[in-house]
Amino acid sequence: MKILIIGSRGFIGFHAMEYFKKQNFAVLGCDVVTDYVSKDYFQIDATNSDFHSLFEKHQFDACINCSGAASVALSIEFPLKDFNLNTLNVFKILEAIRTYQPSCKFINLSSAAVYGNPTQLPINENIALKPLSPYGIHKLQAEQIVKEFYDFYQIQTCSLRIFSAYGNGLRKQLFWDMYQKFLNADSIALYGTGKESRDFIHVDDIVRAFHLVLDNGKFNGEATNIANGEEFTIEYVSEIFRRNFEGQKTITFNNQVKQGDPLNWRADISLLKSLGYQQTVSLEAGIQSYIHWVNSL
Repeated sequence: MKILIIGSRGFIGFHAMEYFKKQNFAVLGCDVVTDYVSKDYFQIDATNSDFHSLFEKHQFDACINCSGAASVALSIEFPLKDFNLNTLNVFKILEAIRTYQPSCKFINLSSAAVYGNPTQLPINENIALKPLSPYGIHKLQAEQIVKEFYDFYQIQTCSLRIFSAYGNGLRKQLFWDMYQKFLNADSIALYGTGKESRDFIHVDDIVRAFHLVLDNGKFNGEATNIANGEEFTIEYVSEIFRRNFEGQKTITFNNQVKQGDPLNWRADISLLKSLGYQQTVSLEAGIQSYIHWVNSL
């Protein structure tokens, strides 16, 4: 199978490239970063993305779209940029697939942000979607586009709702923020109350889930939760991080909730498990590995 990974220089895209290469797939990457060396890489214009020539000249069995913006705060500050990266680009990719390679399977990375603050836990794929930010709204619009291309043009598509992704190489969000603060102070303050909760999933398990979806997914425009079905408070996970970090550190919470951030998440992963998913990286092992990585920088 020949796979194109769009956003291959990003956090999840890079790990997906490495994983599928190890599985002996023919893998090609695509991103906006200039690369004069790699033969299995295509560069896209960041200011005016056009995927037509790519799909016209090269054949793919599947395309995994890992590209896009991933910041709630920046989506509030720069909504048009977020829309272009998370919504419009999805339409452009699918239109190129429809035009030149309608048999190419398409996986789009969505986000648990489409749920907002759910009225019940765990969150299954069929509950009402009430995003709290432009980022969540644009991810939801992209999901609707993914379904549109299946319903009207029979393109094999699906969306994967990634919950709280983490792992080596991620230079943003909670663990990176804690690392940066720990470098400069023995006592740090984090946003929120500490009682907010998330469903964390290591990037190694995320890319394994991609493989399961490729092999066993329905590709009828459906959405699937990508998580572990585990709810951990930020207070709890930050304590694991602190315990494994060198030196005596203390953590407090400022009781301020960032605009657009949900309070509690735990995914129902029945659908993902039906595809054969099993967690391989525990939260504690994943945090220990992350700390080892950041200490090596």
